[in-house]
Amino acid sequence: MDDPATIGHRVQRLRAQRGLTQRQLAEPSYTPAYVSTLESGKVRPSETALRFLAERLGTSYEELATGRPAHLATELRLALVEARRQLATGTAEEAAVSYRHLLADAEHLGLVPEQAEALLGLGDCALETGELVDAGHHFQAAERLLAEEPLPRRARAIRGRAVAHLLAGELRYACYLLESTIDELGASGLADPEALVVLYAAVIGPYMDMGAHARAAHAAELALALAPQVDDPALVAGMHRQVARTFLAEGRTADADASLAKAQAIYQQLSLRTDLAHCHWMRGYVQAQNGELAAAEQELRTARDMLNVKRAALFTAQVEVELADVLRRLGRHGEASDMLSAFLELGDRHGAVHAGGAYRLLGLIAEERGDSETAEEHYVTALGLLERSGASGDLADLCRLLGDLLRRGGRTEAALDAYRTGLGHRSPPGTTTLGPAPTALVFPRH
Repeated sequence: MDDPATIGHRVQRLRAQRGLTQRQLAEPSYTPAYVSTLESGKVRPSETALRFLAERLGTSYEELATGRPAHLATELRLALVEARRQLATGTAEEAAVSYRHLLADAEHLGLVPEQAEALLGLGDCALETGELVDAGHHFQAAERLLAEEPLPRRARAIRGRAVAHLLAGELRYACYLLESTIDELGASGLADPEALVVLYAAVIGPYMDMGAHARAAHAAELALALAPQVDDPALVAGMHRQVARTFLAEGRTADADASLAKAQAIYQQLSLRTDLAHCHWMRGYVQAQNGELAAAEQELRTARDMLNVKRAALFTAQVEVELADVLRRLGRHGEASDMLSAFLELGDRHGAVHAGGAYRLLGLIAEERGDSETAEEHYVTALGLLERSGASGDLADLCRLLGDLLRRGGRTEAALDAYRTGLGHRSPPGTTTLGPAPTALVFPRH
């Protein structure tokens, strides 16, 4: 909001242009004396007063408070909705180009909520393309801009930061961010269902990697139960977008903003497809652990296809690591090797846990083919990756595999060293170093 003198001069100019007296502008809610004092810059008007005066003057609160034409902000919000559509239904690369331009525009206009939305979009794009450092920076910047907003408004930024830490192999910190936010939502009475879907779906990954399968399964069921069911949301959102354009062309900015809000909400639901794909991924993982390989393959393929449609190369490749393990156990080594090769082509852009898992599987395939030397190379590479990640259960299992391989080759001392390393990381199945699971929130059925 501008200073009182600037606002007062603006009110006086607009009143004169419209041929209104101070009394005509003020009544019935205010007095002519108040308008006179305001126009002279001697009082800072409240938001309520400015909204009343804006309506009487035939302008917007934003234009009266800042001098910025309302249509500029509405046009920017329309473009942000379009960028969200690109991300929800197209590619992250295309959406990122749009978001970068929109961030610059929002900064130039001084529109903080729109800056935060553009940063969140850039963070989501960076996650899908595997640019983890950039993603973390974008989400942190958005969270700082939203620091004074209610917690549900910050859920996407927190979730983004947590996923970036997860993919970088920092499992415990990712869990901490997500679990503490879920608990804070419950304690504050701000248990927004959409925010919870985002957070529950995001916490599945670190739970799985840390061996907390029961927590992962519970989080997935909660997320799927809360997820909105929309038959064809893209068509509805497109309709609202076009209606907003019509309103904007007619100068009806308030109506345009209302339509944009509806479109934005639907595109937000569309973005949940990635989170729901993670739920199918988790289900497939649990089924694989229980030996239900056919069902696991179906769930993992569903997750992979959902992510592939979004062109989320990083997440798609990580699901294929899990799927490759199922295919290997079904005896389909060729298919498994092809999937693992696609994952490792991403280089350093994937997380240590899944990279370690990929090399572990390549080691198992090599061992089953009788190539002990190649198997050892893959196991050692996996060991180095998993030691950095904190995935204790995976690391203990890998050390057992390496030790067994070395022992069968007659290298007893080296095998003992591998076993000792594994024992140092051993933990009971299904446990983590975390505290109690976050409190489950129950919503009434409508």
